[in-house]
Amino acid sequence: MSLTLSDILALDGLSAMRLRAGGQGLQLAVRWYYVAENETIADWIMGGELVFITGINHPRDEDNLIQLLMEGKQRGIAGMVILTGDAYIQSIPPRLIALADELGIPLIEQPYLLKMVIVTERIGTALVRSENALQSQRDILMQLLTGDYPDLQMLQQRAIHQQLDFTRPLRVAALRLEGIQNLFRQFPPEQAEAWLQQARRTLRQRLQQQLNQQGNSFPLVERGNMFIFLLPDEEDDFYQQKTWLQQWLRELAEGNEGLSLLCGLSAKVQQLQDYQRALSQARQALDLSENLRPAQRISDYQQLGFIKLLSAINDPALLSDFMHDHLGCLIERDRKSPWLLMETLETLFQENGNVVRAAERLGIHRNTLHQRIQRIEKLTGYAIGHPQFHLNASVALTIWRMSQNHLREHL
Repeated sequence: MSLTLSDILALDGLSAMRLRAGGQGLQLAVRWYYVAENETIADWIMGGELVFITGINHPRDEDNLIQLLMEGKQRGIAGMVILTGDAYIQSIPPRLIALADELGIPLIEQPYLLKMVIVTERIGTALVRSENALQSQRDILMQLLTGDYPDLQMLQQRAIHQQLDFTRPLRVAALRLEGIQNLFRQFPPEQAEAWLQQARRTLRQRLQQQLNQQGNSFPLVERGNMFIFLLPDEEDDFYQQKTWLQQWLRELAEGNEGLSLLCGLSAKVQQLQDYQRALSQARQALDLSENLRPAQRISDYQQLGFIKLLSAINDPALLSDFMHDHLGCLIERDRKSPWLLMETLETLFQENGNVVRAAERLGIHRNTLHQRIQRIEKLTGYAIGHPQFHLNASVALTIWRMSQNHLREHL
């Protein structure tokens, strides 16, 4: 687990530091510390810093302190420490305390009598120790996930030494940032890259905070565009873990920062040698989550049903042929919206044939929907309610949604 603000406040010799606001952010991970010496801090921080404001090299009035806190929020700092005393900043303004509570940024008061050299030495030492332990934990987990280990028994001993409990059942969770292709198509490469890196830093910080709040002691690792971590799966524990993850992903998607994640979950893992397969399962579920776009934003490998059979077929031509044999007649490539009838049929199935709800979801009049249904039945030669057609069409629609070609055409 990363070093948090809560951990720092508990360090020996730092008891004089007092939390004044933003307690909801105490589980934010601290990447490093930064002593602010300029009027602004935005150009000097990258996210995850604990920012110290002394007032020594630059006078700090209330407006400037509020400006610094707003810049810190924008850049994703872990917290802010204000040094108070008679010489420079006499006290923390009430407006700053209220704003820190509103933004969820821990605001800490440090008396000038507590020497900065002591504070930074204690924090720096704790950060180095924490990072060394985290690096070992990440190394152990990545070896398990990739299957690249010389001796499983030795790896198990390392896990015990690093306090990683693999004896309980766990799930592998894989998250991927959504919309990167569109980002680079819409903006110049330099601007898109800057946004992407900032988005990753923000997501990493928020996800680590959520894991810390859940008491999750396993490390968060990154591989390419994925964030990978483990979730406990014991009795009702996994249901609670999945619930908070689902809620967090939805809130993230509904935010104003353009951040959106999809998640794939593996089946339950109980043996060390099964983690490589579990990562494959999580990635498979993630790919299906990306293609099928479930509203819950999470795809659980154990709940994929017949989709697992489809995804196990090695010859994509078989799937493509099946889809075209049953629904190819509905693809009208010469029209402005070639997938219109496919999307209409899919919506009808999702609404269990309820024409009223399907029309509302499609944003069309019921008469328009009835006209489309007539076209579908004429082209396929089946009534939509025919059991055999419903079965074959449901599978064909799933294949269509899984098709990477279809996705590329819609990016």
